[in-house]
Amino acid sequence: MKTKSQNKNINIITMGCSKNLVDSEHLMGQLKANNLKVVHESDEIKSDIVIINTCGFINDAKEESIDMILDAVEVKKAGEIEKVYVMGCLSERYKKELPEEIDGVDGFYGAADLPKIIKDLGAKYKTELVGERLLTTPSHYAYLKISEGCDRKCSFCAIPLIRGKHKSVPMEELVIEAEKLAEKGVKELILIAQDLIWYGIDLYQKQALAELIETLAEIDGIEWIRLHYTFPTNFPQEVLDLIRKEPKVANYIDIPLQHISDRILRSMKRGHTEKGTRELVKSMRAKVPDVAIRTTFIVGYPGETVEEFNQLLDFVKEARFERLGVFTYSPEEDTAAFKLEDNVPEETKLMRKEQLLELQENISYEINQARIGKEYQVIIDRYESPFFIGRTQYDSPDVDNEVLIADEFDLEIGEFYQIKITEADSFDIRGILIQ
Repeated sequence: MKTKSQNKNINIITMGCSKNLVDSEHLMGQLKANNLKVVHESDEIKSDIVIINTCGFINDAKEESIDMILDAVEVKKAGEIEKVYVMGCLSERYKKELPEEIDGVDGFYGAADLPKIIKDLGAKYKTELVGERLLTTPSHYAYLKISEGCDRKCSFCAIPLIRGKHKSVPMEELVIEAEKLAEKGVKELILIAQDLIWYGIDLYQKQALAELIETLAEIDGIEWIRLHYTFPTNFPQEVLDLIRKEPKVANYIDIPLQHISDRILRSMKRGHTEKGTRELVKSMRAKVPDVAIRTTFIVGYPGETVEEFNQLLDFVKEARFERLGVFTYSPEEDTAAFKLEDNVPEETKLMRKEQLLELQENISYEINQARIGKEYQVIIDRYESPFFIGRTQYDSPDVDNEVLIADEFDLEIGEFYQIKITEADSFDIRGILIQ
């Protein structure tokens, strides 16, 4: 017996971060298991059913999600879509307001409402499909979400309000999911969560990230394991030891530090200090001398003075992070910082962002220049004439540097090659195949 959606084409559009992408992939796996026709971000909004997985993290992301919903509703009014469904962070955060303000959406679903949306599509949520998903990334890498939610109380962040308290995925389920990914040809696992280092606290009453990594490293076919979204407070030193000794773990740590001023860090409720931050960075460099550290900072936080911003600039000059992103502060409803006066002018925020990014561009250029003449293992992500484009272990997809290799070399996407660096600028490097 066919479901009411059996002959319909379902297009899932994902907004926001890689954690949302994993949610979409799990939804797609469930729909396929119910013999439904599903695609991810087809070239046009047009489809029988459109499901928009929204982001509600910061203002720009919220506006982008709302614009996508409104566009889909307009296409529906034109008769080119039958149904529009909205799920994810935005509809979780504004589950009361959105239905009142946007007409034409057939259903709003929160971040944890996967079974409900599947039921409303006339399908059955299959609890036996542990780790089953349809990949939207290139087949050689995948994101592995090891937990949901966050127990931190950062003053500027709405994630705990949206995703709730930290909840680890049982290790045995993650192993099953990773094994299935490896069977599909995945060679690189990118571990993601709101807070990686809190993994296991709820299930095993201890930080179990290192144990999880060791277990995943035993899976045949997995060659790189990458860590995203770690937290500086109570960072487990055993993870650094593991990165140093385990060849499968990339010498790469994503660790948003957000600021260096003690006053701002206290107001942000981060739980770490300038001294602790400097000691942690020093420890990372000492234990993993070849580590690439990716971090992010917020400029224009309420009350940020010229002196505090200059303190941040000086810290970045000293720390010489390999990868760095910058956000301008935006007040988020219902967070602790929302009560503070947003008293740094927008123009000043943007100027500070550009200043910090310009500094980082120069640092990145110098680091990349030092790589010229050296050889690295590179995985090939894609081909864009006239180059094959890949990454070293120091680079994560979509956010970091890329290695360009001329297509005079016969390379295959998803394979590893030994590449010698011949040229470099601030964000990309070029190399040749070592025969």
